[in-house]
Amino acid sequence: MPCLATSDRYLLDLPPGHRFPIAKYELIREQLLWQGIAPPEDFYDPGLCALDDVLRVHTREYWEKVRDQCLSPAEVRRLGLPQSEQLVRRSLTSSAGTVQSARRALRDGIGLNLAGGTHHAFADHGEGFCVLNDIAIAAAHLLHHGLARQVLVVDLDVHQGDGTASIFRDEPRVFTFSMHAGANYPLRKEQSDLDLELHLGIEDAAYLALLRVTLPRLLQQVQPDFIFFQAGVDVLKTDKLGKLALTLRGCRQRDEFVLGLCHQHALPVAVSMGGGYSERIADIVDAHCNTFRVAYELWGDAPCQPLAV
Repeated sequence: MPCLATSDRYLLDLPPGHRFPIAKYELIREQLLWQGIAPPEDFYDPGLCALDDVLRVHTREYWEKVRDQCLSPAEVRRLGLPQSEQLVRRSLTSSAGTVQSARRALRDGIGLNLAGGTHHAFADHGEGFCVLNDIAIAAAHLLHHGLARQVLVVDLDVHQGDGTASIFRDEPRVFTFSMHAGANYPLRKEQSDLDLELHLGIEDAAYLALLRVTLPRLLQQVQPDFIFFQAGVDVLKTDKLGKLALTLRGCRQRDEFVLGLCHQHALPVAVSMGGGYSERIADIVDAHCNTFRVAYELWGDAPCQPLAV
C-alpha cells in the first residue's frame, strides 16, 4: 500500500544550464501516472517540515541563515543552489516528505518520497545541492517520538552520505551505511559506521555481489527496526558525475534486493530518491520509476490511506 509524497514545491527555478536536473521531480510523477504504476490517489502533499524537527538536526544559526537568505557567497557556492524563498519552501517540503514517508512506513511497511535523499547537508551547513538533511530529520523524529529503537541508513547514492554520517557520528541508535564511489565527491569523506568505497567503473555483477553479501550481515549485526533507503540513481553508467557503470537493469536489481530484504524481514522502510545526473533525463526518470515500480510489486497496489491525526 505505497503512498507517495510529492508537491509542486519540490520544483525550483534555476538559472539556464544549471547542472541540477530539477525537472525530474515533475517528470517522474507524470511517468508514474502515465505508466499506471501509481494511481493519482496515492500521491499526497506532505506539507512543510515542523521547526522542531529541523532544529533537532540542524543548528539554529544555520537554519536562520537559510530561512532569511543570509548565506554568504562562499556558503552559496558550497551549496550549489541560489538562495530564494522558493528554495526554503522546497527544502522544508522535501524534508516533510521523508518524515511523512517514515510515519507511513510504520503503518504500511513502506513510504516513498519523490524527492529527498539530501545527504550532503550537515548540521551547520549545506553542500552539494543539499540544504536540509531529510533522512537525518526523519530519523531523529522517529527516535524522539519513540517510534523506532534502532535505525539503519542504507545509502546507495554514488556519493558518500557525508552529512548524515557527521550528524549521527555520536548517535548509536542510528547506523550509517554508505556504499559509494571512492575517488569522487566529496573529496574529504566523513566516517560512516560502515563505508564501502567502490573502484571507478564497477559494473552490475560486482556491485550487486558486494551488496548481497554486505546488507544481510548488517541486518544481523545492527538489528534495526527501521530502515531509510537513499536510492540515488547516479550509479548509472550514463551519469555525468557518478563514475560507476551500472545499467538500468542493474540499478533495478539493486532496488529489488534492498526492498525485497525489507519486505522479507517485515522492516519498515522509507525511500528517498537521492541523486541522478545522466545527460539524458529519460535515464534518470526511468531509473527512479523502477524504484517505485519495485515497491508496488512488493507491497501491492491497495489505495493509499491518509494517516490518522
